[in-house]
This record gives sequence, C-alpha cells and structure tokens, in this order.
Amino acid sequence: MAIYGIGTDIAQVSRIAAVLERTGGRFAEKVLGPDELRVFHARRARSEVRGIAFLATRFSAKEAFSKAIGLGMHWPMTWRALQTLNHPSGEPYVVASGELADWLAARGITARVTVSDERDYAVSFVVAETDAAPAPVSRTSS
Repeated sequence: MAIYGIGTDIAQVSRIAAVLERTGGRFAEKVLGPDELRVFHARRARSEVRGIAFLATRFSAKEAFSKAIGLGMHWPMTWRALQTLNHPSGEPYVVASGELADWLAARGITARVTVSDERDYAVSFVVAETDAAPAPVSRTSS
C-alpha cells in the first residue's frame, strides 16, 4: 500500500454547538450519515455535551478525510457520503457510500481515521492509502 494522502482537521466544539442551536438540529441532519445520526441522537439523549462532542468529531473527520483524498468538500465527497463509525473495540473506521464509494474503489483507496475530543476541541487525522502504483516523482535538472 502507498499513501495517497493525509488530512487533519480541528473543530471548535463551541462553534459546532452554536450552529446546531441556530439551525434547530438541521446541521446534524445535513452533516451526519444515517448510522452516525442514530448514534448522535442516542448520545445527545444521555448527555447534551457528549452528543455535541460526537457531532464535532464526525464533522472534523469528514473534513480531514476530504483533505486526505485531495477533493475538499467537492463531488463526490459530500457530508453524508462518508460516515465515521466505531468497531465494538471503540476503534473508529470510515464507510463511504454512493458515488464516493465508487470513486474510492476506482482508485483503490482505503483510509484509516483517528478522532479525539476534549472540552473545547475535536481533532481528526486521516491517512488515505491506495493499492495503485505511486506516481513517479518529477525531477528537474539544474
């Protein structure tokens, strides 16, 4: 496997909370995929703080992923096309759907993600890997 790209993002939890409050929850529905949305609602029902922290980590993970694949938030990378879920062990992993999944498969791209949050910030780091041969490094003569 070769590294296709890396991405990192940090989100201020208070900004995510403010947007969520201002939009009456529509922000979560816009950003989170269906499985993430279920987890968000369950965590928020138990603790508003943990629900918002979950939303902030998922927002951050999507931003980091979009940077790692070099697209930013442009087609086929959309908010809901990528979900960051957790194995029973707690280890996070990404799941792509729709056109994003097709785009990634065509390039042999897989990704590893890590997320972390504290009271004020959520941070994510993504390493995108590919089984395709890496592009040659261009050299210039002096």
